[in-house]
Amino acid sequence: MELYEGLDDVGAHGESVSAPPWILGHRGAPKQAPENTLASLRRALDIGLDGFEYDLRACATGEAVLIHDVTLNRTTDGNGPVRALSLPELFGIDAGSWFGRSFTGEPLPVFDEVLEFGGTELDRSPMHMIELKEAGLVGAVASRLRELAPGLSVRVASFQREVVLEVRDAGLPSMLLALRATEDDRRFVRDERLDAHGVGPGGWQTEAGRDDWSFCERWAWAVDDPQELLQACREPLFGFNTNEPYRAMATRALVALAPEDDEPYPVSAPELFVEPEALQADVRLRGEWYGSWSTSCEIRNPFPFPVEVRCGLFVPNGAFEIDGLPCAFQLQVGERRSLAFRITGGSRSPGGDPLLAALYSWRVSTGKEVLVPGGKLLLDAPLRRRRVVSADPIARRLTMLTERPGDPPASLTLQRQRGELLLSIENPGGLQEPHIIAHLDGQLVRGGRGLRLTLSEQFDLRGGGVPFSCGIEGLWRGEPRLRRWAGGLPEGLSHGAPGLLLSLRQG
Repeated sequence: MELYEGLDDVGAHGESVSAPPWILGHRGAPKQAPENTLASLRRALDIGLDGFEYDLRACATGEAVLIHDVTLNRTTDGNGPVRALSLPELFGIDAGSWFGRSFTGEPLPVFDEVLEFGGTELDRSPMHMIELKEAGLVGAVASRLRELAPGLSVRVASFQREVVLEVRDAGLPSMLLALRATEDDRRFVRDERLDAHGVGPGGWQTEAGRDDWSFCERWAWAVDDPQELLQACREPLFGFNTNEPYRAMATRALVALAPEDDEPYPVSAPELFVEPEALQADVRLRGEWYGSWSTSCEIRNPFPFPVEVRCGLFVPNGAFEIDGLPCAFQLQVGERRSLAFRITGGSRSPGGDPLLAALYSWRVSTGKEVLVPGGKLLLDAPLRRRRVVSADPIARRLTMLTERPGDPPASLTLQRQRGELLLSIENPGGLQEPHIIAHLDGQLVRGGRGLRLTLSEQFDLRGGGVPFSCGIEGLWRGEPRLRRWAGGLPEGLSHGAPGLLLSLRQG
């Protein structure tokens, strides 16, 4: 990653800090290698993570293979349900070329390979968080663990209660997964004597999450947001998995270096709101995920000693002109600085938002008033590009992005009906067999030409709105295609931040 070039292990990863929390790679290191492959798991360990999380499904002959989706379509060159193919048929599947040319030929791993990989190829034994995506796998997983890796540190997890109970009864460390902490799940985990409970990003910030959970390990999955990482490390959680390994390890180091600091994440990046409808015609020809923003960020010193800071923007995708950064300055203990800058540009599609990065460095005294190099820590935060819409009783048109030259207009309508959100296809943009896909507050849902989504009871009280996106899936000249309103779709990573859905009180 360009952001970390030129830094040694301390600079990239922060100080050498032990758990808790344990930090695992979500499906390996899915921003640097194809998810749920041996290459991705190996990369997670090369970065310095404590282990990795991966997903298991059964193929037609019953063996467990590493894959997240029900079908092969998204992450391999195959098609159709995983359960439709036998293990010999899966041996010819390419699980890497979709991610990048250098990964062409990367195979779809079998569970046995991961256990042997963790036990024989490495100097240390990584922690495994194993998510069972379906029922019927527990017996085989328990048997292979006992035979191939009896001393391995594992957590076997599922969203399905009956699967987690089977895991417990098989004598394996059990973890119930959920979107957020609830009182019903708290009682279930306690009464059934489960070992752990894992929730999604921000999922512990509920009334039930603040109750007593001392009877089990508290985990979280897919924790990437800087402030949520900071909260996870401060509490601390027992462990979490992440798609942002460098940021996660740097945050854990931050908490160790500044244990008394209780303020928000030290690098405060603004959000950039995108309004494709307001773009001029010449800009729209280059794509609609563009804009020009005069904004500012804030950098503060969280450490109990003075620091030098080098601050700049890094662009993983798209083309931008940046005025006002990079810059360098010093901060005394407790000092903060606001930096004004202008950023203009974008990309055709959501994804790869610019990163605001601050490299902190400091010197220490030898006791003779002589300062020598002490350390450095790189902290970063994304400048998320978002669209915004309000949930209105009057139907609103949501125009899909034109991400390819020549894409015809496509649109949905959105309407709030009390505690529900109604989406309807208005114009499918020439797609055949169109249906709706939507992301609402961490959940991905598919429907037909219409879709009803239930709003949470706290929706009108969420001052910052809730993550939301939608789109139309269908066929274009016989090939699958997705038309999107904003980022956050489809499943997987690198598709940008979802938009925000506000109540009328907020909008």
